[in-house]
Amino acid sequence: MLRRLVPLLAVAGLVAGLLSVSSIASAQSGTSKNLVEVAQSDPQFSTLVQLVTSAGLADTLSSGKYTVFAPTNAAFAKVPKATLDGLAQDPAKLKAVLLYHVVKGRVPASKVVTLRRVKTVEGSDVRIRVRDGKVYLNGSTRVTKTNVRASNGYIHVINKVLIPPS
Repeated sequence: MLRRLVPLLAVAGLVAGLLSVSSIASAQSGTSKNLVEVAQSDPQFSTLVQLVTSAGLADTLSSGKYTVFAPTNAAFAKVPKATLDGLAQDPAKLKAVLLYHVVKGRVPASKVVTLRRVKTVEGSDVRIRVRDGKVYLNGSTRVTKTNVRASNGYIHVINKVLIPPS
């Protein structure tokens, strides 16, 4: 009887351990917050949040299941001011640029690295390549952090702003 009980206790302990690790990870990862709320809570995304809000995309990104390749403030700083000002004056173009960073569904990093391209909500594809253990989008935009979890998807942090093909 003891031989049967030991494996059962081991399994019960493993399940309990996984549940507690899952609860801790869930609490630490912000999974109760949606994509917009996660971005709002991180100061490195203040420019992105401001643009998403002014483009009227906050409600959309708060409710559906998406993966966002999110440029940081430093990435936006690399874009010429005239280009950013032009986007601010053209809501349709701004929306297109922002939606070019969004993919429908939850796409964790483990899936991203198996893809060669992914269709964005904007409609165009983003090319994906893995070189020297790093993930690049459209050749030169590097994914710097992966799997920032939200209740409705993932954020993968990138070092440049993606511009859709014209």
